[in-house]
Amino acid sequence: MSTDLITHILQEMPGFSKGQRRIASYIVEHYDEAAFMTAFRLGETVGVSESTVVRFATELGFAGYPQLQKAIQKLIRSKLTSVQRVEVSRSRMRDDQVLEQVMTYDMANIRQTLEEMPRDVFDEAVRALVGARHVYVFGAGSCRALAQFCAFYLKLLLPDVRLINTAGETEILEELYPITSDDALLVVSFPRYSSRSVKAAHFAHSRQAKVIAVTDSMLSPVAELSSSLLLAHSDMPTVVDSLAAPLSVINALLVAISLKRADDNRARLNELEALWETYQIYQPLGKQQSAEEQP
Repeated sequence: MSTDLITHILQEMPGFSKGQRRIASYIVEHYDEAAFMTAFRLGETVGVSESTVVRFATELGFAGYPQLQKAIQKLIRSKLTSVQRVEVSRSRMRDDQVLEQVMTYDMANIRQTLEEMPRDVFDEAVRALVGARHVYVFGAGSCRALAQFCAFYLKLLLPDVRLINTAGETEILEELYPITSDDALLVVSFPRYSSRSVKAAHFAHSRQAKVIAVTDSMLSPVAELSSSLLLAHSDMPTVVDSLAAPLSVINALLVAISLKRADDNRARLNELEALWETYQIYQPLGKQQSAEEQP
């Protein structure tokens, strides 16, 4: 099947029945609305039966309508503008149900990610990070926060971690310039995919470095550049992405790395704890600031 759903539908259009052509035309022209319709509602909208919609999905090569619907949802997440996503939110959520629905989406994304994550791929990613001479970490847009979180803890666990914390494409490549086959890049990329993340992954791949990609789909532009592909669901029909599952995957990576390097890191972490205590880096629970300490 073509990686572009719309292109695939248009290619198959001549072989469709009259009813299937009506479904196809509606999806091509109104995919932002079709993505969140049930098979019954889509059939009702275009004037065909629910069973015709289900058969249409299987004609396209999907196991059923839910799989087609997920493919359309992935399509819109990379193509819808922020304004369009707000409109989708308004059509899908009531003001008094936002908390419940958003957290339900987050929980579903974590559950699906856990069920579908191959353990050997996860273990391979852990080994690549532990064995790398230098580990580079990058994320753009909303993914930047995840990259910063990941790099913060990786710096406690690995000997040389470099967060690429710049926005300009030239500066990103300059910071990545020293990367070699002995190194690894951990890149976090979710829709709408940033071209900066793709270019960073492409450069690291060209230098034969290991690329660990935390992303949402095999169709992600960083997927084909990765040596370890960690897929995390982030489906949510709102103006914001659901990054609960990607964060959970990163948490799992960090814990796995900490366990693998427990003996190596014990002395270093003890030294850091002593340093933090000496310089009062963290405020003890319940301790009040003295007059001199207060701003």
